[in-house]
Amino acid sequence: MSATSKHVEGILSERIDQDIFQPIADFEDGSQEWRRLFSELYGTFLLVMVAAGGGMMGEAFPNTITRTAAVVAPGLMVMGIIMFMGKVSGAHLNPAVSIAFSLRGDFPWRRVPGYVVVQLVGASLAALVLHEIIKVSAKFGSNYPATGYGDWQAMLMEALLTMGLVSVILGTASGAQNIGIFGAIGVGGYIALAGLWGSPISGASMNPARTFGPDLVGRDFGSYWVYVVGPLLGAAVAVAFAFVLRGAGGGKSGSAAAQGDIATEVRRPEQA
Repeated sequence: MSATSKHVEGILSERIDQDIFQPIADFEDGSQEWRRLFSELYGTFLLVMVAAGGGMMGEAFPNTITRTAAVVAPGLMVMGIIMFMGKVSGAHLNPAVSIAFSLRGDFPWRRVPGYVVVQLVGASLAALVLHEIIKVSAKFGSNYPATGYGDWQAMLMEALLTMGLVSVILGTASGAQNIGIFGAIGVGGYIALAGLWGSPISGASMNPARTFGPDLVGRDFGSYWVYVVGPLLGAAVAVAFAFVLRGAGGGKSGSAAAQGDIATEVRRPEQA
């Protein structure tokens, strides 16, 4: 082997170690969990910037943002977030999704508290930034039951919408129907569709963190329970339906979708 060939081989080996094996080792190191947590914080921040920003911008600049635009934008943002960081943390962006993945057996329960905390922090930071920039109350970016409708009706609407959302998420992540990163299209499309028909009654939050941030900054938790109980109930029903449709979770595809592809913990490695 010539000196040139040995030199090229050495460079390639060094680059492979640097660009592939070292990052994998980093993610396998438990101390690197902060990367996944930052991913969830950043992703939830971006989601709430768009989801709450529509209502707040509409209040600051009347007749500029239609309801259609306001409910479609979060779906497009989620689509982008899943595509650019789903491999890192699973791109849950939503406590109801984190809990659903754990109930399904695709995500370790011990990691749920950290995910939920950073999701709430990311949502709160987004609402605070919006408030400082737009100079209107963050309450205009939150979700509330429609006038003339009770909290229980809004809660049922949130449960129904979240049931569909989590069903789409778990379905596109399953071994039988896994479509990889293109699952982002299904999830983002569902969020937009749910908002188009369900938002007049409840706001179509489907996400306790998305509503928590604006409520915290706007100092109004009057109907917040609706946006906790509804999504969690809907997520639990979706997990039950997933079991009926596809059996137990915890397989390779579902676990990779829930946790990211690097150093994934798989409860049932024999299952696709």
